[in-house]
Amino acid sequence: MDCNRVTRRNLAASALTVGAGLVLPGVLSTLASADDKENEDEEISPAEDLMREHGVLNRILLIYEEHLRRLDAKQDFDPGILASSAGMVRHFVEDYHEKLEEDFLFPRFRKANKLVDLVDTLLAQHQAGRRLTAQIEQLAHASASKDESQRHELSEHLRAFVRMYRPHESREDTVLFPAFRGIVSKHEYDALGDDFEKKEDQLFGEEGFFKVVDQVAELEKKLGIYDLRQFTPK
Repeated sequence: MDCNRVTRRNLAASALTVGAGLVLPGVLSTLASADDKENEDEEISPAEDLMREHGVLNRILLIYEEHLRRLDAKQDFDPGILASSAGMVRHFVEDYHEKLEEDFLFPRFRKANKLVDLVDTLLAQHQAGRRLTAQIEQLAHASASKDESQRHELSEHLRAFVRMYRPHESREDTVLFPAFRGIVSKHEYDALGDDFEKKEDQLFGEEGFFKVVDQVAELEKKLGIYDLRQFTPK
């Protein structure tokens, strides 16, 4: 993985492996307590979970924008990178992240009669995004890098997707998600956090979020936009 995630669980396991015969029961108890405390501290709220998934989407939007730059400059690009990026949008953003919003958040806002107009707009944009993703996937192949009409069509779809999702996710982060805590009980809110985590593990495996982040990072490296320093103004 690209990210080095060292936890007390890792350190405890290493200690037990190296010196199993020297570890006393009291030490084991202390390590277990520390591990339990860390697990409690690492619990992620539904809003934080959804917002960090927006971070993944933002990184994919940067990949889309780099392809837009190359299309506008009439430069070649690797269609496989774009196809993989669109596939991640479909599997992680649309089939998972947006489904969480549609199944768990939107109905509760409608039931509470809160932000209904916003929810309706967000849902319509989810549906529009899925249509755009299907078109981007269809065009993200070798002939799209050669045919001018296809390049123009691909450029328009990418531009429309980026233009919609920048304000879309910003409105969710600043309006919808903060309001969500006010329409559910603390118990329900906490339970949803567990539900989100279980769903993520089912679809992407343990630590699925970090696996997806690493996959995005690999695409950024292939495209030459991974190094964060390149975005710093001179």
